Parts: sequence; structure tokens; C-alpha cells
Amino acid sequence: MLDRSSNMKFACRVGDVAPSKPKIVQVGPMSIGIFELEGGYAAMLNVCPHRAGRLCEGPVCGTARATDRTEFIYDREGQIVRCAWHGWEFDIKSGTCLVDEMLRAKTFPVHVEDDQINVELAR
Repeated sequence: MLDRSSNMKFACRVGDVAPSKPKIVQVGPMSIGIFELEGGYAAMLNVCPHRAGRLCEGPVCGTARATDRTEFIYDREGQIVRCAWHGWEFDIKSGTCLVDEMLRAKTFPVHVEDDQINVELAR
């Protein structure tokens, strides 16, 4: 059972989240995207750190992998969210920006209990 005195807040039910399509929820004053990933769930603030666009409303995708040859290899399918405003890409689990590792989107720990997805707002 969720401890209401903790920093854990109910976000949505497991059945509300579809693969490759985050569920955007309001948790207190924050808009948060809940993502179903292989092996679990992730939560990210729905604000792009680049220009404050609605990050989690962009496409969930993969990205091109760097190689030492002249080839295109699409990799990390379903692990990246691309901001719809300017195309900046972020790792869904860590929030790391793919082109500038110093720039990060805010992520939150996720805990699943029965069919409830809860986010931890403070660490």
C-alpha cells in the first residue's frame, strides 16, 4: 500500500500506458510522462530543458548509432523521446540529452505496486 506521507505519488494505472506512447499525467503541479519500457516503466517531466517544450508529447523512437564506417544503423528503438519543438533527443530512463550530456531532462524513480504506477518526486 502507498504511504501517503512519503514522496511517492500515484501517477496512473499500468493499463493506462501503451508501448511507444507515454501517458501524460498531472502529479501535483507537474506534467509528467509515464513510459512503458522493456523491463519496466520510466517517468519524465514533460518539459524539454532546451526551450521548455512539451517533451513527452514528442515521438518515442530510436536514434542513429555512431560507427567508424559510412553506414546508418538505427539503434535503441523505444528508448528515446524526441522533443516535437526542435527535435532534441533524450534517453527516457536517464534524461540525458544525446547531443550534449550536460543537458538533462528531469526524471523520477517509478514504483509499481499491483496495477498502480507511482512516482517518487524527491530523492
